[in-house]
Amino acid sequence: MKSSDADAPTRGLAARLSRRHAVRGAAAVLTGGAGLVATRRRLGATGASPSAALANDDGPVEVNDVHSRLNASHVHRVVRPDSIDAIRIAILDAGREGRGVSVAGGRHAMGGQQFGAGTVLIDTAALNRIVAFDDEAGEVEVEAGIRWPALVDHLVAAQEGRARQWGIVQKQTGADRLSVGGALSANAHGRGLALKPMIGDVAAFTLVDGSGNVLRCSRDENAELFRLAVGGYGLFGVIATVRLRLAPRRKLERVVEVGAVDDLIAAFARRTEEGFLYGDFQFAIDPASDDFLRGGVFSCYRPVDASTATPETRQALSREDWQALLYLAHVDKRRAVDLYTARYLATSGQIYWSDLHQMSDYVDDYHGAIDEQMGASDPATEMISEIYVPRPALARFLGEVREDFRANDVDLIYGTIRLIERDDESLLAWAREPWACVIFNLHTVHTEAGLARSAAAFRRLIDLAIGHGGSYYLTYHRWATRRQVEACHPRFAEFLREKRRVDPDERFQSDWYRHYRAMFADELSAPGPASTGPGGHG
Repeated sequence: MKSSDADAPTRGLAARLSRRHAVRGAAAVLTGGAGLVATRRRLGATGASPSAALANDDGPVEVNDVHSRLNASHVHRVVRPDSIDAIRIAILDAGREGRGVSVAGGRHAMGGQQFGAGTVLIDTAALNRIVAFDDEAGEVEVEAGIRWPALVDHLVAAQEGRARQWGIVQKQTGADRLSVGGALSANAHGRGLALKPMIGDVAAFTLVDGSGNVLRCSRDENAELFRLAVGGYGLFGVIATVRLRLAPRRKLERVVEVGAVDDLIAAFARRTEEGFLYGDFQFAIDPASDDFLRGGVFSCYRPVDASTATPETRQALSREDWQALLYLAHVDKRRAVDLYTARYLATSGQIYWSDLHQMSDYVDDYHGAIDEQMGASDPATEMISEIYVPRPALARFLGEVREDFRANDVDLIYGTIRLIERDDESLLAWAREPWACVIFNLHTVHTEAGLARSAAAFRRLIDLAIGHGGSYYLTYHRWATRRQVEACHPRFAEFLREKRRVDPDERFQSDWYRHYRAMFADELSAPGPASTGPGGHG
């Protein structure tokens, strides 16, 4: 790397910082410091293996997802490995006990992928180090449990003062405390205008399988496992480290305008042609308004000259602002839309870094405060579904949703539209085409009737998408029927057969997997066709 004399001292410090993290990280990944972070008190007196660390003394541990809080499960114990060796020990211990293994990171997935009743739950929170940062190739290797803020903060600090800097390509939006390994397991995506899902950003990863083997997976090495584990929801092994491709870190200008769904795909195309890199559209949520699921706020980000000033302060919504807007979205949707639109329009023209603009705070249990404000007799949360439709069909699809939501009094709290490019690599690819992605957050009361209402609404959304040749994201719920799963994910049965082939002992399990294993039991009991590769048809 070439550098000017003026910033050489700063760059030298950053380089030393990067190398130091790489050496320490690589050693810690292999051997760990304490091995497994244990919280069981009388471990020695029990005669248990030192690796069999329990989260409590008295038996099953209840776990749940952070957002919907609708996936409570009782795992046998929780272990928190801090090295690859410790992961191996946890898996092998579980095997000797005849138990399955589940894997959790940030715990935001809402389909039960990260928990399994009776399993040994591997919590990856202690796997949070930078292994190596290659500032020539623009790649960074991290332990899979690292959260996005820690990764972004490290990259910013390690490159301070450099003329050329690297940053993350994309991350999930709406929350930051999500693990990189979880993003791979769900093959997540952000709001890029011309990006594939996360698989496009992955150079390689290290996986520990059910026999404790440590495997390096890339497009050239263990390539079959690479395409299975990305988007494989933790069913093929524990992802221990991830090597991510980075993008040049640059300054972006946010451009905000009020738009309409009827013109949105053309507007996205114009922005892409003009060089914008990221963008999305937040649609209006008030069913009494003519703008309902028709109008909204269109925000995109374009590169600007590196010399453009980035102010220390800028207009932004605080946690309190977001909480107030979320409350209004439950009780006065028109007011919520008006306030959000005004606040976002006021930020047009602001300058952001390409990595930092993707960060978004999340308030755990925000709905508890809303329940209290509303005087709710039963607790509630929002449930999410992400629906995919061919881009030319977007306006027609949302017109049908508008009629459905009004007719069925569906309580829509928030929604956004993004783009995704085709994933031609992972076996269980959800981005089978260059879709328009439509995210719906529905208010869901935690009663039998409330859950049934949301489940029915999501099934109707999936059927509307199928009517246009579309699909849905598997990560957010398990409410789709088998007919819908097969229509939207035609290789799903093949995916389950591959799981059984690669992991014949079914060491890696989850409530999500068990649900679909039962749903497709007839397919799994009969011999199926061999895998046909990423471009085949199941």
